[in-house]
Amino acid sequence: MNSLRHYACGHTHHNARQMFRGAPNEVRRFPSGAFLYDTGTVRVLFDTGYRTGAWHAGWRAAAYRTLLPPVVVDADDIAAQLRGDGVDPATVTHVVLSHLHPDHIGGVHRFPGARFVLTAPQLVTLAAPGIRSGVLPGLLPDWFDNADRLVANSFDTVELAGRELRAHDLLGDGSYLLVSLPGHAAGHIGALVERRVLLAGDAAWGLDLIDGIPRMRPLPRAVQHDVAAYRDSAELVGALAASGVRVVFSHDPVSQRELL
Repeated sequence: MNSLRHYACGHTHHNARQMFRGAPNEVRRFPSGAFLYDTGTVRVLFDTGYRTGAWHAGWRAAAYRTLLPPVVVDADDIAAQLRGDGVDPATVTHVVLSHLHPDHIGGVHRFPGARFVLTAPQLVTLAAPGIRSGVLPGLLPDWFDNADRLVANSFDTVELAGRELRAHDLLGDGSYLLVSLPGHAAGHIGALVERRVLLAGDAAWGLDLIDGIPRMRPLPRAVQHDVAAYRDSAELVGALAASGVRVVFSHDPVSQRELL
């Protein structure tokens, strides 16, 4: 039986009022989620969470950790959590990166034998990361440039719950569709698993925070790659959730490990 499991790989925290006008004055915890789809034949990991231990990635990493302090212990390591579930990290066949921010690529170094799935805009950003991009190439292992890669360039139109999505069929059987959800970062993608669960990455901070996006304060607005596209993607994902599609964002608190 196929499974889709959620793993919280560290977390950070923000005050909701500093993110959205009119929000409660409360600190909220944001876990960094990774998701393993396991068919018995292929194992597809969506994002890898924070990196444990010291970050040797220069002054940008120090600045990032000051602005968005991660809380990560050894037990949060994605490879350690997979082993705890009886999954050898070496058997992960694909690693899909929704985008290249530190809380999504921190565990990449644990999967040297996997095929990495990215989009062309992500590779452009990786080649010349600006300060606003939030990308820390120093967190990626030396071998990453030569790793097995699949670059998703072609996205076809598919319909889900009366809405049109731009999707790339990763496995060729419709079970795992990469979904274009632009706005938060260049080339940002989600994944629609068995047309039942939409992994929405950072298309919003959380399912219950979509309505606050029009009230974003200047700083969180400034870190979006394209604010208009970000709003459109969040509206699309919110409409799918309202129609009954199960939507899980990367930073949603998830009470159940198994999502299918």
